[in-house]
Amino acid sequence: MASEEPQAKKQKLSEEEKTESPNKEIPSKLRPNLLFGMGNPLLDISAVVDKEFLDKYTLKSNDQILAEDKHKALFEELVKKFKVEYHAGGATQNSIKVAQWMIQEPHNVGTFFGCIGKDNFGEILKQKAREAHVDAHYYEQDEEPTGTCAACITGDNRSLVANLAAANCYKKDKHLDLEENWKLVEKANVYYIAGFFLTVSVESILKVAKHASENNKLFCLNLSAPFICMFFKDNLMQVLPYVDVLFGNETEAAAFAKEQNFETTDIKEIAKKAQALPKVNKKRPRIVVITQGKDETTIAQKDKIETFPVLKIDPKDIVDTNGAGDAFVGGFLSELVKENLLDQCVNAGHYAANVIIRQAGCTFPEKPHFK
Repeated sequence: MASEEPQAKKQKLSEEEKTESPNKEIPSKLRPNLLFGMGNPLLDISAVVDKEFLDKYTLKSNDQILAEDKHKALFEELVKKFKVEYHAGGATQNSIKVAQWMIQEPHNVGTFFGCIGKDNFGEILKQKAREAHVDAHYYEQDEEPTGTCAACITGDNRSLVANLAAANCYKKDKHLDLEENWKLVEKANVYYIAGFFLTVSVESILKVAKHASENNKLFCLNLSAPFICMFFKDNLMQVLPYVDVLFGNETEAAAFAKEQNFETTDIKEIAKKAQALPKVNKKRPRIVVITQGKDETTIAQKDKIETFPVLKIDPKDIVDTNGAGDAFVGGFLSELVKENLLDQCVNAGHYAANVIIRQAGCTFPEKPHFK
């Protein structure tokens, strides 16, 4: 598949711009705990469903929502009525796993924090993290069971319904602030958190984001879902001034633009305006990355907008688009931690997404073939 990869055009940037690599000041030697992620660890329960099922639970075919009371029976019905598969999930955890897969050696370049229950699903998540060579340190509590996420697939679309449960119980003072855990945060040079975690512990995100900003390290955030941009806008805007790399897809970008009164629906304009929002660490101009499924990816830097075509794929080879966005970020991060050029980061993201949509869940073959 590497042969399909579009030839990256090397960015010829002047010395003043200094944006050829967003990570150019970071030493390139890969080592454990160089990449840090924190988020909602969930066990994905995925199945191909019918429109009738979506309608019954008032689900859109392509969306991400948090489970409400009316969705309680959904999880049980999904398992009873359809052929389900279980995969270790949660957006941030998926991206860290994919980054580690792309990197291969050394193991444990990726660290992950999140909260699980003391139960069977929690043990599965721990086992899956070990298998993926991710250094996962979970806050384990017994008040809530391990979180789950129903991935309801229809054609190329997926509707995600997350029951956070234990994932919602992450506590800064009980886990992040502990000396041995904070040392792992300090060891990292690149940080990634999906916007979903804004609903759980904004104080934990801010502690990590401020550490990154004060030490001129890279902090990356994903918009994650339209509801985050709409209903958790205050939390999002508290964190945004610390964000060096902002990820999102076209629907999230549109929701963000609407909430921010950008008065445009043009993806390039949205990226440009998001790039220009206030930022604490002036040494690193923000980079905004907007994916659009099979359409080109848009990147906004300080003074320019670029677009990158995705790898072509025959629709019949698409098994499951759930996890494509997480995989893109994982591929991107795998090159970011190596200090590589932005176009190489994007190409790695496109490659990883192209591989993952050929598989069920956010899973991957033994080794990548990316040059």
